Amino acid sequence: MGGSAAVGAGTQSLDGVTVSSAIDLTKKPVVKSSSTKAPSIIEVKDLITGTGAAASPSSTVKVQYVGVRYADGFQFDASWDHGGAISFSLARVVPGFTQGIGGTDGIAPMKIGGRRLMILPAALGYGAQGTSDGSIPPNAPIVFVVDLVGVG
Repeated sequence: MGGSAAVGAGTQSLDGVTVSSAIDLTKKPVVKSSSTKAPSIIEVKDLITGTGAAASPSSTVKVQYVGVRYADGFQFDASWDHGGAISFSLARVVPGFTQGIGGTDGIAPMKIGGRRLMILPAALGYGAQGTSDGSIPPNAPIVFVVDLVGVG
């Protein structure tokens, strides 16, 4: 079986980030992170590879997601906590979301039915300004676990 996605009873990890309930799309993934390094490029890992239609950088997508800070794992947002999947244009979000879902050089676009772990450097997240509410400080890398539910 070699590359089974069920390794570690559904727990997956990438560069200091651990995701529990990683392969159960019916459950909110539990994302833990504590890393002192600052990534310079986007890093992605498919926890579940989708088999449906692929997103593109200009797609309108419907997703479920959890977002945490890379440094301490503080959850700053989760669609799971706000009534479920939401739809938006990939042209209107942080660049790392566009690249991580829609694809870019070296990163395949997500397909419907997939779940992807994404580590975004600050430059592809909220950059030097951070967020206005302070939940993401300036120059902070962030992490998302995204389920692609639909592409419109």
